[in-house]
Amino acid sequence: MDDAFTDSLPELWRRARDPMMDLRHDLHAHPELSFREHRTTAVIRERLSTLGWELAPCPTETGAVATLRGAHHGRRIMLRADIDALPVHEERSWLHASRHDGVMHACGHDVHTAALLAVADLLAQRRDTLTGEYTLVFQPAEEALGGARAMIDGGLLVEHPADVVLGAHVTSLAPVGLVATRPGTLMSAANALTVHLAGRGGHGAMAQVDGNVVLALSHLVPRLGEVVTGLSFEGTDCACSAGVVRAGTANNVVPRAATALGTLRTFTPDQLEIALERLGLLVAEVESAFGVTATIELGEHAPAVVNDAAVTARVLEAAARVVGGAATLVTPPVSPSDDVAELLGRVAGCYLFVGGALADGSSGMHHGPDFAVDDEACRVAAEVLAASAVDLAQDPLSDREG
Repeated sequence: MDDAFTDSLPELWRRARDPMMDLRHDLHAHPELSFREHRTTAVIRERLSTLGWELAPCPTETGAVATLRGAHHGRRIMLRADIDALPVHEERSWLHASRHDGVMHACGHDVHTAALLAVADLLAQRRDTLTGEYTLVFQPAEEALGGARAMIDGGLLVEHPADVVLGAHVTSLAPVGLVATRPGTLMSAANALTVHLAGRGGHGAMAQVDGNVVLALSHLVPRLGEVVTGLSFEGTDCACSAGVVRAGTANNVVPRAATALGTLRTFTPDQLEIALERLGLLVAEVESAFGVTATIELGEHAPAVVNDAAVTARVLEAAARVVGGAATLVTPPVSPSDDVAELLGRVAGCYLFVGGALADGSSGMHHGPDFAVDDEACRVAAEVLAASAVDLAQDPLSDREG
C-alpha cells in the first residue's frame, strides 16, 4: 500500500476541491440524456486537457477516455464513471438545479463524473512519483444499459487493456463518509422488458371486458412483482416492475393497443429463467381473461455486478485508511443494477458505494424528482478511488495473496 500518497490526500484535496465542486454544480445544472451527453463530454475533455491527461479517441460519440502514465512501471488501472441523466423533472430550487425541463441528474452521475475528474486532479499532482498506468473512462448511457457495451464493442479494452477496473456509485441512503462494497455479486442483473397487448378496441360507451386492452393492462401491471416472488440472493429480493404504461388517445375510445415497459432484476441465470417462465404464464392468463393477444419483448440487458475478491479486499483496506475502519462496511447485495458489470465481467475489479445523504434527511430516493446528495460525497469517492488505484497499481495482487 502507498501510505505516502494516502497521507498526502488532504493537501492534494485542498487544490482539487473548488474546481471539482464547481464542475459538479455545472454538470448538475446541465443534465443530458443517454447518448446525448455532448456538452457534458466537452466539459470533461476540457478539464482533462487542463490537468495534463492525454485524451484518447473515444469509441462512442459521447464520453471520454484519457490516460496518464506514472514515473514507474506498474499495473494498468482503469477507473470508470457514468455521465448520463434521467428523464425526470427536478423539484429542487437551489442555484445549481437542472436548467433543462424534464431532465435531471436523479441518480448521482454528476457526482460520479465530478469525482473522477477530481481523481484526475489528485493523480496529476503526483504524476512524477506514481507507479503504473491509469485510464479514466467517462461512459455514456448507463441508464439505457447500453453505454458500457458500446464502448467495449468500439474497442475500449483492446486499445486500453487494464489489469484492474474501479468505480463508485453515490447513494442517498447512507451518510456521507460511509463506504460499502462486497466481494462477489454486489448488484443484480437487469433486463428491460416490454409487454405489448392488442385487442379489438371500440367505443368507450360500449366497452366490454373481451378485447379491452386497458382492463388487461390494469390487471397485468400490479401483478408483475409476482414473477419474482420467493426469488432472492443472500437475503436480497429480485424485482420486477413497470415504469411506463401506454394506452389510448381519447377518453371515449377503447384503444386497440397498450404497452407496459418495465424492468426485471435477478441475480442468477436460474432466477432469470424462472422469472421469464412465470411472466409468460402471467401474460397467457391475461390473454385468456381479457380476450387480447400479448407479446413479451426483452430489451437492453446488463449482467450482475460481480466484484473480484482480491481487488475488493485491497479497496476496503484503502477505504479504511481514508474514512476509517468503522465507516468501511461489507454490504449485502442490492437489487439495483449498473452496466459497469460489462467491464467487471472482463477485467478483475471492484465497484463500491459512497454515502451522500443530506444531513437534514431530505435526500429523496434515486430516480425521484427530489433526489439530492451532499457535495462532500465527491471528496470521499475521489479519495477512496485514488488511494485504491495507486495502491493496486504498484503492488501486484499475487504478491499480497501469498
